[in-house]
Amino acid sequence: MRSTYGRGRAKLQKGLVYGAAFLTFAVLLFLIGYILISGIPHLKSSLFALQYTSENVSMLPAMITTVEMTVLALLLAVPFGLFTAVYLNEYAARGSRLVRVIRITTETLSGIPSIVFGLFGMLFFVTRLHWGYSLLAGAMTLAIMILPLIMRTAEEALMAVPDSFREASFGLGAGRLRTVFRIVLPSAMPGILSGVILGIGRIVGETAALIFTAGTMAQIPGLLQSGRTLAIHMYVLSGEGLHMNEAYATAVVLLVVVLLMNTLSALVAKKLTKK
Repeated sequence: MRSTYGRGRAKLQKGLVYGAAFLTFAVLLFLIGYILISGIPHLKSSLFALQYTSENVSMLPAMITTVEMTVLALLLAVPFGLFTAVYLNEYAARGSRLVRVIRITTETLSGIPSIVFGLFGMLFFVTRLHWGYSLLAGAMTLAIMILPLIMRTAEEALMAVPDSFREASFGLGAGRLRTVFRIVLPSAMPGILSGVILGIGRIVGETAALIFTAGTMAQIPGLLQSGRTLAIHMYVLSGEGLHMNEAYATAVVLLVVVLLMNTLSALVAKKLTKK
């Protein structure tokens, strides 16, 4: 009797797991399909003109701005997040008060809404530092936003590296610094890149923080010039209500850009794992 009950419970649990997986996949497939069906018919060559006008509403400047914003924000956030994670996991005393304070601060920053980061960026970078609405102000704000994510994922990846790797390196006479950079970091690189991929997704899809810092100018910006990313471009078009078809087409391109960035990052992670 008990074995029959156990088998029935196991089947129920298995059914719930499969049902949840199927529902998640179905929702994802529906969203992607809806975007593609609504946007692909409205893709046209004028949307990829180098100069934006009110007639062609070109998204090419926004595409270039998105790439620039992503690269600049990652260049600012990844080194700080990675080196902080190395300090917390490899150098700081386990259980010290400083480590606890840093981790609590990081977790607090992770839960702050993006609009708050946008207001901070506007008050500090745009107004206080007199950068104005610019690519640099937006990238700095995004770097602060994704810094806790990069730091926490990097720290978890470093913690997952077995201590036997470090002990073997020390036993061969390597110092701590050499062990960290030649043994620990390469072993943790796939996990670190997973955090970078998540950071890329947040950067590409962000609108609220960038409206207050980077602005909405439809141009290819310099470092201290205003520009709009693809997400802001889509938001502006849909907000105006005059170019909804173009907004759907922009959503398709945004989906493809995110897919390409994630695929490239995954390939890099796979290559580093083989090494």
